[in-house]
Amino acid sequence: MAPAEDDISIEEKRVYAGNAGRTDAYVATETGLVRVAFSADKIGAFDMVTREPARDVAVLPRESAPALLGIASSDGLRVSLVDDAIDPVTVTDEPVVAIGVGGETTDDGARAGGDAFCVATEEGGIDRVTVETTADADSEDDGSPPAFTVTSTRIGEVAEPRAVDGPLVAAADGVHRITADSAADSGWSLASVGLDDARDVAGAGMPLAATGTGLYWLGNGWMTTQGGDATVVAADGDGHATAVVDGDLLVRDGRDDSDTGDDWDRDAWRETELPVDEEAVALGYGPGVAVAVTAAGTLCVDAGDGWRHQVIGVRDVTAVALAERE
Repeated sequence: MAPAEDDISIEEKRVYAGNAGRTDAYVATETGLVRVAFSADKIGAFDMVTREPARDVAVLPRESAPALLGIASSDGLRVSLVDDAIDPVTVTDEPVVAIGVGGETTDDGARAGGDAFCVATEEGGIDRVTVETTADADSEDDGSPPAFTVTSTRIGEVAEPRAVDGPLVAAADGVHRITADSAADSGWSLASVGLDDARDVAGAGMPLAATGTGLYWLGNGWMTTQGGDATVVAADGDGHATAVVDGDLLVRDGRDDSDTGDDWDRDAWRETELPVDEEAVALGYGPGVAVAVTAAGTLCVDAGDGWRHQVIGVRDVTAVALAERE
């Protein structure tokens, strides 16, 4: 069993920006957004950075500017720079239930469009939202939030959207894929790719879907990894993946043929136990780490040597997203 957070010294907790670099986990909850800083599996400071209910959260990396934090809320899409101070600005006014980072596929199957948020609205609309800061916003230091230029493009609609990840959308009527489409007026199209009652999707690397009847991977059609009540799934694009099926946490370790091989069936996964007797409801990946957050508000981190954990003092967890800081 991984050591409990009480076994980690105060000094260890402070050294969360050491050789492994600092990663921030943003945990969306019904009471606000909590940020937890860690380095590898050493968990450091945590604080509540917003106090408005957050339905979902995503981090959009940018090459020449600070990453963007996107928050799905009943007021719309809220955006902030990823920085020490988080100050979200509402940039769309239609209630949002799910958000992901673009990773749309082109007509020939290649990836494109990873420079935008993809959001799902309460009414089922799927929008591609590009957000740019003004020329001097990234360097402003006067305490005011930056100005954003926003372009929102409606791609299509689904029934009861639940999650967005890369090019995939999970909805009550199954899994849908976003594709760059030069023939469409918007330049993008949305197509159903099967299954029913999709609760979550992982669009990095091998497409994965968690549904009411099981966990699936996309081989020659959707292939069953394990039957049961699958609720959440996450992947890092390098063959690592985690999922919850019937309350059990399953882990797939990375392999070189993770995107092209046929080894995503049940034998490729192992069951693991968190260091707390709680069910994971949100999963995510950062540089070299897997993260699981429980419904009771415990954040667990695995950097390859077992799980460590920290109680963050919030309940009603809805999602987690990770940002590399240093």
